[in-house]
Amino acid sequence: MLRSTLFRHSRGLAPRICQRNNSTVALRDLETRWTTLSSSEQNAIAKQLEEAQKGDWKVLSTEDKKAAYYIAFGPHGPRQPITQPGHGSKVLGGVAAVLGVSSVLFWTIRVNGQETPITTTREWEEATNEYLRKQKSDPISGISSEGYKGKGYVTH
Repeated sequence: MLRSTLFRHSRGLAPRICQRNNSTVALRDLETRWTTLSSSEQNAIAKQLEEAQKGDWKVLSTEDKKAAYYIAFGPHGPRQPITQPGHGSKVLGGVAAVLGVSSVLFWTIRVNGQETPITTTREWEEATNEYLRKQKSDPISGISSEGYKGKGYVTH
């Protein structure tokens, strides 16, 4: 009687063990293979894991748990990172290129531009001060006021 009970128990257990081993082999290194699998294979693995998770979690192997976590929360699909390795150096190179081109453009414009206007010379600024004194511009506190000691419009 004991032997028949053990035999019956071992017969029911053997297909489950084989099924677990087959699924563990299919789930090994799932993180690296997930993107190469077709969508039907991905769906089949996801359904298989979903069914396995409905049972006791103590029965699940570590590979099953890792695969379930990866399928639920892994960096694939909409959770795939936007930036890839080397993205920072590309951005830095692009910024440096734009700054270099703009610096060359600025220098070229400055070298080939017109001379400085005559209104920025010291003589012009002194003439402006004399003109404003003759016109009695700002007689209360400005250049035409009594006792004014400022430089007026002379900046050079």
